[in-house]
Formats: sequence, C-alpha cells, structure tokens
Amino acid sequence: MRALLDVFLIVLQLYWWVIIAAAILSWLVAFNVVNRYNDVVRSIWNFVTALTEPLLRPIRGLIPNLGGIDISPLILLLLIYFLQQVIYMYIYPNVF
Repeated sequence: MRALLDVFLIVLQLYWWVIIAAAILSWLVAFNVVNRYNDVVRSIWNFVTALTEPLLRPIRGLIPNLGGIDISPLILLLLIYFLQQVIYMYIYPNVF
C-alpha cells in the first residue's frame, strides 16, 4: 500500500511541475516571447493545456472574475500541497 501512496505522491509532484510549466508558458505567450504558431511551442502548449485544463476549468468556474488575473493555478497548487500534506501526516504513517 505504501508503494501505491509513493506512486500517487510522485504523480502529484509531477503534476505540480506541469502546472508551473503551464503558467510560465502562458506568460511567455502573453508577452510575445514565444510564438504559438511555432510547431514545437504549439505542441508543448497543447500537451500542457490538455493536462491542466480538466482541473483548472472547474476552479475558474468557482472563483469570481478578477479581471485579467487568473489565480486558478495557484489555487490548484495549494490544493495539491494540502493533499500531499494530508497523505504524509495522516495516511502514510498508518499504512503498513
């Protein structure tokens, strides 16, 4: 059971980095540092968007409109951190 928890924690950590990469890529596209018409950038954009949008979309529906600021990645990162801490402190020590 601990092996499954370890795999789940690794997946959460990888997803954490995918969310950060998506936020940085969206900033680079917004400030015209990278061009979304480039094939490599477009494929990375589609990959990162496909991974993050299913969880970010419901969060965006719940939070109020803050103008041009999107804090849904920050909320999702906090939720992932909370879930990791719950697993480390309460679930992991009680599993043999």
